[in-house]
Amino acid sequence: MSFVSAAVMRSLEEAAFQRGVAAERLMDLAGKGIAGRLACQFPKPGHAVAYIGKGNNGGDALVALRHLRLAGWSISVRSAFPASELGELPARKLDELAIEPNAPVPASGAPLLLLDGLLGIGARGPLRDPLARLAEEMATLWSHHGATVAAMDLPSGMDPDTGDGDGPTADLTLTVGVPKRGLATPAGVLRSGRIVLVPLHDLPVPAPGDLEFFCPDTSPPLLPPRPHEFHKGNAGRVGLLAGSPGMTGAAVLAATAAVKAGAGLVTLHVEPGFLSSLAAPMPPEVMVRPSDDPVSDASDASHDALVIGPGTGNCGEHWRRSLLEKLASCNLPAVLDADALNLIATKGRHDLLGPHHLITPHPGEFRRLAPDLEPDRRVAAVSAFVTRHPCTLLLKGARSLVGANGFTTRFNPTGHAGMASGGQGDVLAGVAGALLAQGLSTVDAGSLAAWLCGRAGERALTDGPICPASSTLTRLGAAMRDWQTRSR
Repeated sequence: MSFVSAAVMRSLEEAAFQRGVAAERLMDLAGKGIAGRLACQFPKPGHAVAYIGKGNNGGDALVALRHLRLAGWSISVRSAFPASELGELPARKLDELAIEPNAPVPASGAPLLLLDGLLGIGARGPLRDPLARLAEEMATLWSHHGATVAAMDLPSGMDPDTGDGDGPTADLTLTVGVPKRGLATPAGVLRSGRIVLVPLHDLPVPAPGDLEFFCPDTSPPLLPPRPHEFHKGNAGRVGLLAGSPGMTGAAVLAATAAVKAGAGLVTLHVEPGFLSSLAAPMPPEVMVRPSDDPVSDASDASHDALVIGPGTGNCGEHWRRSLLEKLASCNLPAVLDADALNLIATKGRHDLLGPHHLITPHPGEFRRLAPDLEPDRRVAAVSAFVTRHPCTLLLKGARSLVGANGFTTRFNPTGHAGMASGGQGDVLAGVAGALLAQGLSTVDAGSLAAWLCGRAGERALTDGPICPASSTLTRLGAAMRDWQTRSR
């Protein structure tokens, strides 16, 4: 599903109204969908507070509040205006709740969830009182009392097209019906947090654009149930060229990720000095094969896909020469990550990047690969890079992007700032390699790997705000189930 402008969103709503869909029905569907998504994000009920202005965004929050109450949450409402000044639908939804607005927010040990429904996509310019006072209250509860802010459709005050504007910063944004373009801009990414799509099937599907929101509701079933006669040979064979003396953890993380993402057989090919320097235990499911020429061994073995580069910075010169030679002749699907990309950039061998390659640079590695492309204009940079080179690019960052020539660039909405730690890229590479080995295209493997790793990191938030790579690994199975059941 493509990102849309505010004008296109209004045209989609108008088309629904012309078909006889009532505005109140859309509000009821939106609020119920928002509550369902929030229940998936917060399995333990707490106290939810709707912060509302006069408009229908506040109505969405009030409907969501009603459904959260049915799910065991305690609720309250903070309204910027008297009930008599609310719009017709928000006023009706407030009456249905049958609670008195503007009671003090309770201080308790339960999760505190703030629903930001102050302003919707029709608002422009800075927040003014009394909305600004409630926005400041939300910010204080967020920064000093551990509250979570969930924005209804957009964070209040955000321009739906540019992402600019001042207002509350959300931990997650529940974008209703169709994702808004401003959420994908650099400014929008900073304020929107995790982004969750709330489908509205009564709305028409927007025309294709240049940026696609990637999630289970908008994508084909990339993780179908396995037939009962399935065996490990059907699940794909992954060969890894990862790790080196002093950097063995990368190999452990990538190999473990490949196993947990469903690869049938995982083999790590390493130089002879690797085993003596192994600082962390390798999963028992992984075969480790030392040799004098691990690159040739991996390329010539009967693997379905390769993962090349995590933690290989201390490999010898022979390993590097061999890799450049094999990249020129081996046509196996492969994930190229980390030091493999640095080697290509240093040697200026961009000609080695082929259509069977999924490359996964972080912003620093991408700058080395394409120093002339502006890193702040990420969508344009991805498009320009894949026009030059026939590979698939997964550009990591606060919101990862996946692009390939001839495909619409995909935007990954999962993950959070607590995942900013070493090893997450190794996990991503291993997951992507397993998906390639199971037959997914480079575009689908990169998109799904980014979504799964981000979702696994979100699930780890139940343990606290920081998610190391090892925690991402432990939640991969649950993230795969979330994709299959469309429960995020």
